[in-house]
Amino acid sequence: MIDYVTFVNPEVHERGSAVERRDIEIFLELGRELHFGRTAENLHVSTARVSQTIKKMERRIGVPLFERTSRRVALTPVGRRLHDDLDPAYRRILEGIDRAIAAGRGVDGVLRVGFIGTAVGRFVVEVADAFHTRHSTCRVRIRESPYSDGTALLGDDEIDVLLAVLSPPEGSEFTAGPVLFREAPMLAVPARHPFARRASVSLDDLARDKVLRPRLIPDFVDEAVVPRRTPSGALIERGPAFDTIQEMLALVGVGKGVFPVPTHASRYDARPDVAYVPLLDGPPFEWRLVWRTTAETARIQAFAQTAHDYAALRPNPLLDTDTDPDPGR
Repeated sequence: MIDYVTFVNPEVHERGSAVERRDIEIFLELGRELHFGRTAENLHVSTARVSQTIKKMERRIGVPLFERTSRRVALTPVGRRLHDDLDPAYRRILEGIDRAIAAGRGVDGVLRVGFIGTAVGRFVVEVADAFHTRHSTCRVRIRESPYSDGTALLGDDEIDVLLAVLSPPEGSEFTAGPVLFREAPMLAVPARHPFARRASVSLDDLARDKVLRPRLIPDFVDEAVVPRRTPSGALIERGPAFDTIQEMLALVGVGKGVFPVPTHASRYDARPDVAYVPLLDGPPFEWRLVWRTTAETARIQAFAQTAHDYAALRPNPLLDTDTDPDPGR
């Protein structure tokens, strides 16, 4: 039910003649029952309240809405037309409110989950299975998001929640859940690059080559992975832009630049023309769920809780190939 809806007639609004939700409800119920006593009983109000409401509406509209005698109550032609106009519209309002409440509070329907990264997709599928065990009436629809601008799908309402390395700044339109797991960084370099023969590299080494840049991503996302300067103050030169992980690896493979990647890439994105070298002092990749603040629902909250519980069972779920026999518990 809705608590308060006011229908205003603009022609008489200056006189304060607003028709409130309860007035409409009483009018429609009396139009169905054609009996003041039963109407009052159905709506848990007094018979006097019903009579006063109808008289008030008739004064506002300017004509009688009901014919009342000692033996019968009937709608007048104007009353019948008003009833026919208001009844379906009022039902649609109530149904719309109920659907909105169910969508916001219920854990059912469809939840659209996006992800960025090869192994991350497997993690999302596993969490979705665990989520379905807990909430069998809610389906999860999974979609891969481009590396270049994963938040675009959130902003365009094409997905509800995104698993990514992303920490929105204060005041942004996005909310981030807690960190689910962390990965140490590695540097993807051409297989014949001098770095490929080293046991590790540092952030200072990034100034010795061009670092690729994901296309279109916000600066705060880019700088969380690649700082503008090295710890020693050297400017990090940027190379060609890319949209997807496969584009990035192709550019690295042909020697167009290097790029920091999470540890799981060395296993899931192995290729003969790319080598992965530990980036010792690079910031860790912190994976978390992100969603639009204004679009948060019980479904999103429930999925975030399931992801948190699932990740807590594994130190690094992207490198752990064992599957929990009952991940929903």
